[in-house]
Amino acid sequence: MAVIELVGLTKRYRDLTAVEDLSLTLAPGRVTGFVGANGAGKTTTIRMILGLTRPTAGRATIDGRTYAEIPDPVRSVGAMVDPNVFHPNRTGRNSLRVIARAAGIPDHRVDHLVDLVDLGALARRRTGSYSTGQRQRLALAAALLGDPVTLILDEPGNGLDPQGIRWLRQLLRTMAAEGRTVLVSSHLLAELAQTVDDVVIIDHGQLVTHQPMADLLARAQGSSLEDVYLTLTSPGPAPEDPS
Repeated sequence: MAVIELVGLTKRYRDLTAVEDLSLTLAPGRVTGFVGANGAGKTTTIRMILGLTRPTAGRATIDGRTYAEIPDPVRSVGAMVDPNVFHPNRTGRNSLRVIARAAGIPDHRVDHLVDLVDLGALARRRTGSYSTGQRQRLALAAALLGDPVTLILDEPGNGLDPQGIRWLRQLLRTMAAEGRTVLVSSHLLAELAQTVDDVVIIDHGQLVTHQPMADLLARAQGSSLEDVYLTLTSPGPAPEDPS
């Protein structure tokens, strides 16, 4: 089991502050939803956790280590940031085998994941012909190759049909039930409310709230996550955090 911890995490680009002094701890065995508008700092935060962007200040760790310090990251952290990373002339199965062999993962794990994400015969087709939802499934399979204890997914529901959304929800719940730490960002707030245990809301790079979903909705007197989110991030005087 691994804990994701952010301490004073900050990222500035000249005059733009993308993330400012973000501190929170995400526990194992739970699905945490990461919510914010476009440009709120979600993807920048995820990229800093994964070592793809260097923080201006602060620190992001997974089980007490930065991503760069993890000796076998593929087997420790499954990440999905951009589904459009596969060579369009490779088949889905071969795309996964390239990653697997570089990490010393046997081919039978690839075959298992092709079935798990329900790619089926599509795995024999070139990825350049994939729909958005099919690329999402392939990217999720790549994230799961090493059977990681930590899963970090940026907008994994994009392009999935209703059946795919339901399948993804069940998969994430299963991952958390096995004791994994799951962080998932999404704009699909109604679906997220059915999936996550905890919710983190950020606005303009700053933490608005971090609390259990059930507590957030209970204190908001039954409002939907969408209503709570819009209230907490509305312009004007800062609203009171329901926590």
